[in-house]
Amino acid sequence: MKRIFAANVVVGFYLISPISVAGASFLGTHGILEGRILDKETRRPLVAVNVFVMETNYGGATDTEGYYQINNIRAGVYNVRFSMIGYKTVVMRNVTILPDLRTRIDMEMEEAVIELETIEVRAEKPLIQKDLGATAYSIGELKIEKLPISSFREVVLLQPGTTLEGNIRGGKTTEILYMVDGLPVQDVVAGGLGASLPRSAITGMTVTTGGFEAEYGNAMSGVVNVVTKGGTNKTILSGRFERDDWIPEAWNKQQDRAMEAEFTAGGPIVRDRLYYFTANTVTASDTRWWQDFDKFFASPITQEFSGFGKIEGVFSQNIRMALQGLYSAREWRDYEFSWRFNLAGLPPRDRHAYRVAGILTVTLSDQTYFTATGSFYSLRSRIGDGPKESMKLSPFEYDFFLRYITAGTRNWWADTQQRMYTAKGDITHHIERMHLVKLGFEVNQYDIMSDVLKYEPQITYFGKPIPTAPLLSFSNRYNYQPVTASAYIQDKIELVRDGSNISLGLRWDYFDPEAERPLVEFVPIAQDEYRQEVVGTQRSRKKSQWSPRVSAALPFGESSFFFLNLGQYFQIPLFEYLYSGITPAQLHGAARSVLTGNPDLEPERVVAVETGIKQGLSPNVVVSVTYFRKSFKNQIDSKTLIPFDSKSAGDFGFASYVNNSQANASGIEIVLSRERDERLSGSLSYSYMTTEGVSEAAAQGLQYAQWGFPVATRPFPLSWDQRHTIKADAEFHVWERIQANLVLLYNSPRPYTYYPTRDGFTPLDSTKVFVPNNKRMEDVLIVNAKLTRDFVAGEPGDVRFSVFIDIRNVLNRRNVRWIDSSGRIGGELGDPGAYYDPRRIRIGIRADF
Repeated sequence: MKRIFAANVVVGFYLISPISVAGASFLGTHGILEGRILDKETRRPLVAVNVFVMETNYGGATDTEGYYQINNIRAGVYNVRFSMIGYKTVVMRNVTILPDLRTRIDMEMEEAVIELETIEVRAEKPLIQKDLGATAYSIGELKIEKLPISSFREVVLLQPGTTLEGNIRGGKTTEILYMVDGLPVQDVVAGGLGASLPRSAITGMTVTTGGFEAEYGNAMSGVVNVVTKGGTNKTILSGRFERDDWIPEAWNKQQDRAMEAEFTAGGPIVRDRLYYFTANTVTASDTRWWQDFDKFFASPITQEFSGFGKIEGVFSQNIRMALQGLYSAREWRDYEFSWRFNLAGLPPRDRHAYRVAGILTVTLSDQTYFTATGSFYSLRSRIGDGPKESMKLSPFEYDFFLRYITAGTRNWWADTQQRMYTAKGDITHHIERMHLVKLGFEVNQYDIMSDVLKYEPQITYFGKPIPTAPLLSFSNRYNYQPVTASAYIQDKIELVRDGSNISLGLRWDYFDPEAERPLVEFVPIAQDEYRQEVVGTQRSRKKSQWSPRVSAALPFGESSFFFLNLGQYFQIPLFEYLYSGITPAQLHGAARSVLTGNPDLEPERVVAVETGIKQGLSPNVVVSVTYFRKSFKNQIDSKTLIPFDSKSAGDFGFASYVNNSQANASGIEIVLSRERDERLSGSLSYSYMTTEGVSEAAAQGLQYAQWGFPVATRPFPLSWDQRHTIKADAEFHVWERIQANLVLLYNSPRPYTYYPTRDGFTPLDSTKVFVPNNKRMEDVLIVNAKLTRDFVAGEPGDVRFSVFIDIRNVLNRRNVRWIDSSGRIGGELGDPGAYYDPRRIRIGIRADF
């Protein structure tokens, strides 16, 4: 497998390096620069002032009232030049363009005393983004570089309203839409993020935890949109290397033997016409369990390569054409404490993803432009070595106390492939400056193939295996081609220039599973014994939904701001829930899957409302208070569909996914932010949040039936019900060129189910009613830090070197991740994986040319 990985790294590098997109107009990747320019002395509007975004070909001029507006600027950090004959040229440094938002720069220009006189000023980020009617956090590349993080997903965990496991405002982790340049990078079978991305490829990202506009769909909890860098007329080269095992193991065993190397390059191929950009990262690690892994495998245990590239051709001022490539490969081995004496029995795993896209952007006028995008995305996940036929079905061997697995291999082989073909088009039009109208459509054709052979031993609720019971089959094999489509219209109305605005949106979503649902009957053949028969099939229904989205952003006073948004959101169930185990061959077979899919599942839905106030306390400090409430409907659970008690009959053979779960979440968030101060900047937030429902996992109904527990009828706190959360990040100047960034994460105890046992098979008190999540674990406190020392050489600052130290869990606190039903941290074995990672220290160097 390591040879295959090495080959993929080489192929991926050559695939990614020549392919790039700079300035492609994806959804959620471009913003607007606007403002007004006056004479500093007379205060009269200046006409025909040239406004130019340097290192690009974006530009414009002021009108008769001194206003200017430049549309369709790729999100990022730029220098902007203002020039006019007879006036001093002004260069505004570090202007941040945010995706989907307006950046306003008003300017007062002075008459020139001498020719070619230029003034340089530094742009300041506005404390309140006045055209944003929802909770969203924008993080730029400079901030990402300074944070103690390893991936962009970790940035999400730092935002208010998120949990340590990645839940956003009470939703599941599978209810988040991850996008790179406006195109999804999802795992549509198992859920979650489907590909990684080099950090140096990111120019900024937006984490939307509140209501999102009509152009975004197939998400119920949040949208994470990453905007990548692109090439310009300036050539750049950079590299980074870091590792955590500089100190010998004899002196320091708190390490993962991890390393990471990154290379980035970009610049012009043909000046002003053709640009390129590429970023590539290689990581390797032996994980925190290296002392056990050393007994079975050679280093490294986990290795990953991710690459990203762009190329853009500018054919004229109005026409751009671009290509983009993304590649991600990861190989690893799982670790389970009960397998620590037989780690070779756990199958190896790998995941390979790549995406290519072509984009055409046409500017029809100063007020109108459209984009046409076509993309192909592929994700393949595998478990186990060799062909499926090589897997030998055999039970595990346990020690005398049924605690550790001492021999045998896990009966799990899988090969899952998902391909997605996307065509989309969007048009943006400004109507008399007040209306920003966006219309668009998207069509996705999927090709989903899954081949899984998996058998697991039956276990009690307390985790003890039942050696005499037959193995349960979770096998499946299917190939389907579902289709999704959507269309939207969004009108953002600016009622007052740089003031109140209302956003009205409507989205239509369509889903065709392209499958047939089996019709199953159970024929009695003896007392308490039935034979399952498939008597026919019925084509699954097509689903659609209209989802209105409304938001208002209303400034009042000089530094106060009120916003309100509400909307309906729609998400297609994971394809595993639709298609697993429903083929006729499986349903007729003796080893049918214990849990079958349901292609007639309804999409999950949520209705959400959010309102908040932001108040500037000083030129550098702003406070916000936000309240939200969400109602989740049609969530996925499982239901036993056999005509007898599955527990007493010992038959776990037929349960299916159904839409019978619901949940509610609400909370309040208070955020205090300090910006525009090099000495100290950052934020402090407090969140109070409740999340309750009747099911927290899609297989919960089946599991309760197996264990003989009643189905929950009353809402209970879900596992991610994180009531109190405090988050802080501070960036401050230490001494000379030394910068420090400190991150603090605290949350109150999350729930777990206390239902003790005396022997692992029976409860301590059999008369006690089973109540899910009836107790709380311990609180969690994590402090991370990063110190950076910059060195500058050349003219002026052509070369920059940085040495940094990245410390995770500075306090080395033993933060509890899980507790078993008897109240023991790590369960009967005292599994150290029941604690979050201990302290880890990485030291690295970065060079920019």
